[in-house]
Amino acid sequence: MNTLEKIITHKRAEIEENKKLYPIKLLERSLYFNSTPVSLDKYLKRQDKSGIIAEIKKQSPSKGVINKYVNVEKTSIGYMQAGASAISVLTDRTFFGGSNDDLSIARKFNFCPILRKDFIVDEYQVIEAKSIGADAILLIAASLTKNEITTLADLAKSLSLEVLLEIHEESELEKIPDSITIVGVNNRDLKTLKIDPETSFKLIDRLPKEKTKVAESGIESVESILQLKEAGYSGFLIGSYFMKHPEPSLACKEFIASLNNTPKNTLSYVD
Repeated sequence: MNTLEKIITHKRAEIEENKKLYPIKLLERSLYFNSTPVSLDKYLKRQDKSGIIAEIKKQSPSKGVINKYVNVEKTSIGYMQAGASAISVLTDRTFFGGSNDDLSIARKFNFCPILRKDFIVDEYQVIEAKSIGADAILLIAASLTKNEITTLADLAKSLSLEVLLEIHEESELEKIPDSITIVGVNNRDLKTLKIDPETSFKLIDRLPKEKTKVAESGIESVESILQLKEAGYSGFLIGSYFMKHPEPSLACKEFIASLNNTPKNTLSYVD
């Protein structure tokens, strides 16, 4: 099995166990279940924001341990204060060292959109995302059929959650349903874990023009952001670059300050 298949196989077993431990009726009693989510789509388009989705990622299959003991409360608050448009939280425990509690902590202390980043393959996880305080969920095209994506996206919409659909290659374009407004292009191949920064540029012209576009993985410079903005991206998911620093929120603050200090005539904003 490749890396993605290994993760999905483990995830399906984990979901079945969680269904027994935390039934849907219990999830629906959560403090956050009846709350109104914040729109990730709108925040990515705000001109007073950076477009950056700053991520809390403790470890990964490709890099191993990155920042195992990061303070989620401090980092998430720091990200928001730095000017990040949104916060992404890895909730997978086995492969990324995260937890649902990490996202709930970020939710408790922040009002910006929070993306639940996990390997979502079951409707149970969508309901679970709502219960822990997420505003949006990640769906990975490589791990789902078009029908599965549509079903999960429709459920998310019924719960007022937005969806970031992630693709990596041209063959996955046909899986994008009309109901999803945000599409991400991951420069990392989840099967091989290799990164090709050119992937975002290769696919941008093939993405539906009306979608809000997010570039993911391998973004480590202000210059890259400027080039991606010019190409048509509104969002930029950055995880490892911030998390490898002792104080991720400080790295984020310095990065966004540098971005904001770039002459405005070199930037391409989305209305």
